[in-house]
Amino acid sequence: MRRSNLPAELNRFVGRAAERAALAALLETSRLVTVVGVGGVGKTRLALRAAAGAQKRYGEGVRLADLTPLRDPDLVAHALVEALGLTDHTPRAPREVLAEHLAERRMLLVIDGFEHLVESCAPLVRELLVHAPGLTVLAVGRRPLRVAGEAVFPLAPMDEADAVALLAERAAEAGAPVPSAAPVIPGAADFAGAGAAEPGGGAVRELCRRLDGIPLALELAAGRLPLLSVEQMLHRLDDRFRLLTDGERGALPRHQTLRTAIGWSHELCTPEERLLWARLSVFAGPFDLEAVEYVCGSRELPPERVLDHLGGLLAQSLVSREDTPAGPSYRLLDTVAAYGAEWLAALGDTERMRRRHRDWYMGLATWCELEWFSPRQVEVAARTDAALPNLRAALDLCLELPEEAHLAQHLAGTLWFAWVGCGRLSEGRHWLERALALESGHEEARLKALWVLGYVAVLQGDGTAAVAALHECGERARSSRNALAEAYATHRMGCLALLSDDLPRAESLIGRALDSYRELGELNSNVLMGQVEVAMARAFRGDLEGAVAICREVREVCEERGELWTRAYALYVLAYSAWTREAYGEARELLTECVSINHTFRDLVGLVLAIELLALVTVSEGDPAEAAVLQGAVVPVWDTVGIRLFGSEAFDGPRALCRQRAEEALGAEAFDVAVQEGRLLPLDAVVERALAGRRDPAVGGPADPSARRPFRTARSAPVPGTRKPAGSPTGKGGEAAG
Repeated sequence: MRRSNLPAELNRFVGRAAERAALAALLETSRLVTVVGVGGVGKTRLALRAAAGAQKRYGEGVRLADLTPLRDPDLVAHALVEALGLTDHTPRAPREVLAEHLAERRMLLVIDGFEHLVESCAPLVRELLVHAPGLTVLAVGRRPLRVAGEAVFPLAPMDEADAVALLAERAAEAGAPVPSAAPVIPGAADFAGAGAAEPGGGAVRELCRRLDGIPLALELAAGRLPLLSVEQMLHRLDDRFRLLTDGERGALPRHQTLRTAIGWSHELCTPEERLLWARLSVFAGPFDLEAVEYVCGSRELPPERVLDHLGGLLAQSLVSREDTPAGPSYRLLDTVAAYGAEWLAALGDTERMRRRHRDWYMGLATWCELEWFSPRQVEVAARTDAALPNLRAALDLCLELPEEAHLAQHLAGTLWFAWVGCGRLSEGRHWLERALALESGHEEARLKALWVLGYVAVLQGDGTAAVAALHECGERARSSRNALAEAYATHRMGCLALLSDDLPRAESLIGRALDSYRELGELNSNVLMGQVEVAMARAFRGDLEGAVAICREVREVCEERGELWTRAYALYVLAYSAWTREAYGEARELLTECVSINHTFRDLVGLVLAIELLALVTVSEGDPAEAAVLQGAVVPVWDTVGIRLFGSEAFDGPRALCRQRAEEALGAEAFDVAVQEGRLLPLDAVVERALAGRRDPAVGGPADPSARRPFRTARSAPVPGTRKPAGSPTGKGGEAAG
């Protein structure tokens, strides 16, 4: 895990020297500091600058959790888990995972945009501070958390000197002449034609005073300086003040001022830009151009012109652009989005736009599910990650409307690859259980959500919940004659048997499911994973030849289809086989690819299994100290995955063999020291170490033959349907099963 996930500053931080020093001093004496102030006053920018400056004091670094896009208070803890870079597959509550992870760490956690979730955020922050004495929290919002020990840092607007400097700097960035009252900026001309009594400067200071020194208002004004003189802006601002003065009795003047500044920018937009601004407010978090064209396009706003209008909003600093692993994306500033939402409500178009937004992200989820079984798998993972705030908003809308419960069940089930393949089991279970608590009247949607919930619960080690969901799915599927859903339920019951060491039952159930998949023409990542699971069961029972045959065939299909996720699990079995043949170089090569793939997808189950086996390869190569470090490194990861090695004796085989050989070579004390060294490594460092290859080129003598035996010795009978991919003759198939 990186020491910081703070975003890079896109432009220079201006002014606020006194506030920066005061906030830095407060962080040295208080474990909970809350920066409060009106929207647009610069709370987030100041807090991030202070956090970056304080980073060296925290051994585990600084992490930022932005709660602004969240609407569901139950997801606050999930958001913090994600911000910390954790992936927890257990059925434990996320707040328990957070408390355990932070208990012995020295870290600064920045929580931004919590004000609409304060009722759930405040108790969680209090709990974390109690259980983690090395934790410091820097909260940013429009009101305090009201937690004991909280030091509140009210952030006032900028003083005149800082306000003028900020206006000048941002005007220069926008390509406008710089007002002469501002500090000289190299390469910028003095402001011309200000029209004030004091050339340039008087009008500039007046504009800053009228905007009350609020950074957002100043930046919006700077965006207009290439088009308007300061005098023209003052005149328009006067008009807007008069329009709004009677509108909000009792509101603070600076609240009116901010609203005025945004309203003034709104008025200077074209009618099409205003309409787009209002419609963009339905997005939660970042969005891409395709989404904007679909959601916001209409007869009044033709999709082919959306790009031009979006460019206009971008030029005025109303929309920001950012680059993500999924490509360029855009985002409305929080306060700007709130203003747009008011206009959308005034147009009476909020519900229609929310439904269009929901429909787009339903379609995106469906596309991602289908493309998961393709060469675009990595892109799908990145796009899903970027779209997660909007997918949550879509799920929220479905759950709000009883008549659309089936859409909630369908969407939660469709995202199985995000929950299982991309390390979000805990959040997936949250949405699946909420959706299944509703009676939708649509059997197919419910069946899919049930088997996905069963799959999630299996991987979390919650056998009771898994059996309940899968039994209901199987019974209802048989009643409704839905053979595909029944096959998925059978498959996942077999997976549960595999993790419970009931290997004959696992082979039997998964084999039946694979036969059904073949009859139905189903071929996708789940089907291939079923074959790998059969191979694992065979390897654990001693039939390495049969296991290798299956996994080679699976690897071939994965190479043909560009599938990586399932391929990693096939490589795990092939690597174990290579280790038994003393082909340590081959085993390491296979496991290196396996680790790389699993880390890319944040699949911690696959990752820790691969590193456990890599440790066994390492000790076999004659490096027991490095093997012990790798063993120690996965201990905290298993704590987030669930029951270590699922409580399975079979899956525990590589770990037990590695521990035995490394401890014999090093001695108990040296072994424990190396394990402890590994436990302290961040996950990214563990992966980097695993991918770096052997630490010591010297290879020890032959390994003990008894240590290379498969985990079990009994050979198993062939299982129908496991030796060939369960695909249709045409090679077609999809993920939209059940």
